[in-house]
Amino acid sequence: MSEGLWEEGRPGVLRLPSGRLVRGRGLRRPLDAAGPRPTYGVYLLGRRPPSVPWNWDWIRWPDFRLPTDPDTAHSLLTQAWRRAATERVELACGGGRGRTGTALACLAVLDGVPPQEAVDFVRRAYDRRAVETPWQRGFVRRFGGGV
Repeated sequence: MSEGLWEEGRPGVLRLPSGRLVRGRGLRRPLDAAGPRPTYGVYLLGRRPPSVPWNWDWIRWPDFRLPTDPDTAHSLLTQAWRRAATERVELACGGGRGRTGTALACLAVLDGVPPQEAVDFVRRAYDRRAVETPWQRGFVRRFGGGV
């Protein structure tokens, strides 16, 4: 594995079917001081996130809701999926389950997991409580579309 990627088995790291590794995280939990930092992050929050020393983007996404701009969300999640092939990509919201799980399921769809199976995939491989609301599950089912 390239030293520029996540290490499988580290907290929050999800292996997609293609082999891409992405990390989901709750921002309320501190980063592992000894662990690697992301090279790119997508932050899923209702308010602008604090600045971090790596490249990042923000999807305005209120807690327990959906992205306020689905087209921007699709574009940035597609970019995150593409970058995960060669970079340490992190997706994060406050708790690391609902919005983060939804975004990870969308990446799974981009990676070839059928939309109707993506939530179960993320719940098995990332967090059994990921994707918290019915409308988040619906967002994943509708995400579809290839790259």
